[in-house]
Formats: sequence, structure tokens, C-alpha cells
Amino acid sequence: MNKPTLLILAAGMASRYGSMKQVDGFGPNGETIIDYSIYDAIKAGFGKIVFVIKEEFLDRFESTFDSKLAGKVKTDYVFQTSDLTKYDIDKKIERAKPWGTGHALLEAKDKIHEPFCVINADDFYGFAAFQKMVDFLNHQTTENQYSLMGYKIGNTLSENGSVSRAVCEVGANGNLTEIIERTKIHSKGGGIVYEENGKEISIDVSALVSMNFWAFTPAVFPAIEKIFVDFALQNANNPTAEFFIPLIADHLIRNNSATFKVIPTAAKWFGVTYKEDKKIVQRNICDLVKTGIYPTKLW
Repeated sequence: MNKPTLLILAAGMASRYGSMKQVDGFGPNGETIIDYSIYDAIKAGFGKIVFVIKEEFLDRFESTFDSKLAGKVKTDYVFQTSDLTKYDIDKKIERAKPWGTGHALLEAKDKIHEPFCVINADDFYGFAAFQKMVDFLNHQTTENQYSLMGYKIGNTLSENGSVSRAVCEVGANGNLTEIIERTKIHSKGGGIVYEENGKEISIDVSALVSMNFWAFTPAVFPAIEKIFVDFALQNANNPTAEFFIPLIADHLIRNNSATFKVIPTAAKWFGVTYKEDKKIVQRNICDLVKTGIYPTKLW
């Protein structure tokens, strides 16, 4: 059995963070968040790492990761570009920003030939989540049965501002029935609220949300390509429209083409949305090192 692949989405420009957070140092020896994800992934049983980046990031990524990962895990790179001719789209479409996470996933279609999962470069997910995902990929995934990790919303907030989260509606069988993007989520009065149409609406602190940790097989790529082509043509005059992975899941569910098992985790997520989040992430990683979860020197 081929070991599953970890696909890391790292092509974002990090406009709110103010610098290239994908390779920023957070650990005691300058380790990136990606380093901890890869360390956990190798330990859990992943066999290959594929980075989706902008081509101009390549030198920085190779100098940051290639030597330390040599002999430990296979690595490869994919460039997220604005070239649509590879998807038989001849129409010139001007963009103000990249096409989004769903497009980044699609760009990797020629590099992945085994069950795989997708994560963000700037999110810390924890070993337990990778372990659960490997178990699903090795024993439960099929050509139309996929999954995502579900984090309790109360474990995913930032101390430095509101966040947007994709809230999962889960059926009695544990499968995703709907995923709804909620914006301006923050703590208030001991609870959690989000804003909609200028009103604050309470949300259960144990509600499960997606942190973009999804599992698929390569069989999904033809469907994603068709969905993306339709999306791109429909949004040819909308330069800020983004093709997100939840749009793919929603389409596949509505068309009875696939199911998504929501795998719950009580792990505390942390990441860097705002520049001020860096100290919090450094503190959290320091605590994990002190308690022996990670070695002081990761590699």
C-alpha cells in the first residue's frame, strides 16, 4: 500500500500578516509551522509532501525545507499560476487575487497518485489530527468517500481579531450535510457570536468547523476541474471571486457524487492570521516543547 501524501497550500500572499508567514520562524530554532506539520505527518505515516507555491517562492522554500527533509520524506513542488489554458479556458480573465484554495488543490493533480489530504501552511493542527487522518486514508477512503477534520469552533479563535470559519452541519451518520461560511466570529460575554447583516448571532461553542484539513483520492480531480471551469467562466468579470475547497465539497454533496465524513477532534488549533498572533503561536509551541510533545531541535 502506498503511503498517503500531504498537500500543503502555501501560495498565499499573507496580506494581513504583512510578510511571508509560510517560512517565518516560530519554534526555538526558527522552525516554521510547516515544519511541525511535516514532523507530525511523517510520524503519523505520510510518505510524500507536495507544496503548492508561487513560482517566485521556490528558492526560499527549497533552501528552507529540502536539506532538512532529505532522506526523511519525498518532496515535490507545484506552482499555482494564472494560466487557464491547461483547463481549456481560452478566455483572458483578469484577476485581482489568486483563484483560491480549490484552484490550488487542482493545480496538484499531476503530482498526486495516492490518497491524500490538504492543509494550510499557516495552521497548526496537532499530531492527533494527522494520526486520525492517516487512519481514514488507509482504511476508509474510497473514490467517493472523503473526509475533513472538524475542530470545535471555541478552539479556533484568535485573540487579536475576528475570524471567518466554515461551520459544518453534520448528519446522524457523521457525514457532512452542509458547510456554511460565517464571518466576523469572536468571543463575547462568555460565548461566541458571528455577524450577519449587521446583527450578532450566537453560535454553539462546540460547533464543528473546517480548518481546511481535507482528505481525498485522485479520483476527485476530474470533478474539481469541471467545477472550476464552470466557476471561472461564471466569474470572468469578478476579479475577487475565489474558488474555495468548501465549494467543491458542497457541489459533490448536493450532486450525490461523494460523501465527507467529519472526523471530530478536541485538539486546539492555532495559526497566524494577524501579525500579533505570532507571539501566541511561539508561546504555544514553547509549551509543547517544554512538555516533551516536540523535541527542542525538530530536525
